[in-house]
Amino acid sequence: MSKIKQIDVNWEAVDWWMELKNNVNSVDKLKNYINLNEEDEAKLKEVVDKHPMNIPRYYLSLIDENNPNDPIKKLAFPSEEELTISGSMGETTKDPYGDDKHNKGNGILHKYPYSALIVATDYCSMYCRHCFRKAIVGLPNDKTVDNFKKALEYIKEHKEITNVIISGGDPMLIDTPKLKKMLEGLKEIDHVNFVRIGTRTPVVYPMRFFDDSLMEYLKEFNKVKTLYIPTHFNHVNEITPTAKKAILRIREAGIAVNNQAVLLKGVNDSVEDIENLMNGLTSIGVNPYYLYQCMPVSRVRNHFQVPLKDAIDMVDEAKTKLDGYAKRFKFIMGHDIGKIEIIGRIEDKLVLKHIHSRPEKPEEASSMKIMKLTPNAGWLDDMEEISL
Repeated sequence: MSKIKQIDVNWEAVDWWMELKNNVNSVDKLKNYINLNEEDEAKLKEVVDKHPMNIPRYYLSLIDENNPNDPIKKLAFPSEEELTISGSMGETTKDPYGDDKHNKGNGILHKYPYSALIVATDYCSMYCRHCFRKAIVGLPNDKTVDNFKKALEYIKEHKEITNVIISGGDPMLIDTPKLKKMLEGLKEIDHVNFVRIGTRTPVVYPMRFFDDSLMEYLKEFNKVKTLYIPTHFNHVNEITPTAKKAILRIREAGIAVNNQAVLLKGVNDSVEDIENLMNGLTSIGVNPYYLYQCMPVSRVRNHFQVPLKDAIDMVDEAKTKLDGYAKRFKFIMGHDIGKIEIIGRIEDKLVLKHIHSRPEKPEEASSMKIMKLTPNAGWLDDMEEISL
């Protein structure tokens, strides 16, 4: 069994920018931390050639070397299962969320009238193996930050946009001076009521938030334009003392933190996992917001997606064990036709509700769908719509 070598670092004291150089981004570097035989090494190199690997030493240090099914390891380490394009769970796609259809250029995605998403960078401190944008994240791209000014012009021209999400990749991996320049442009747009910065850094790279200059700026920005930070804890083991301190620093800046988890086979697919995660989040002041059904992404679906029948039963049982704040999250499918809440099932009938719909079909907003649920269905397209 491979073992993670001891990593003893004061994460609150490291230079976050310099520490990125220590990331494990090749199989050869990974061999410094675990033992690999020749066969495993060859398989991992084949995966990494298709989907890059990037693991911070901090996240490596969370892996339990005595647990062969460690959830942290599954989230971070490349797996030969990523070579499977389709299988028992059904067909896969490179664009389940319809990003390509709503790409307005210059890194801006405009799916819903009131929200605009800016892909500010393609770089992350860690390349999560379940990423639904894994076809683009980690690939060379030096234009996204430069395009931000043009994205701002688009937002200024579209006064129906009331909120902006800065996403990626991970925008918190942009150095502080550049991030400040980007955010300053949003301050001037009156019809933008609030801004979200989507980031997994509190989870996988919390040392970013021990940068005083960043925190001082975010606090000042939040006084002018309300700022939210959606983050992405998937398992209670990610809620470490260091992550808790990073979250506290964000909250001390007056910024609300919401969590968007993904239900993942072998990672958090039990009632206990969901219960522990949601209770853990509320204990550190993070609001459980969404739990996503894993998207049918190529090289992701067949080793991470949980069948919907099992998933909804699991979520429903977990909610019976949670208090009011911990159970506020919605179980969601982020589909090409819009954002859909998975409400529950009546025997083999799955009840869904549109939360957001595409602008070309406004009549679908808040509409209900009843789908024929089969044992292996994992996605909307796997099911037939039926009537009650």
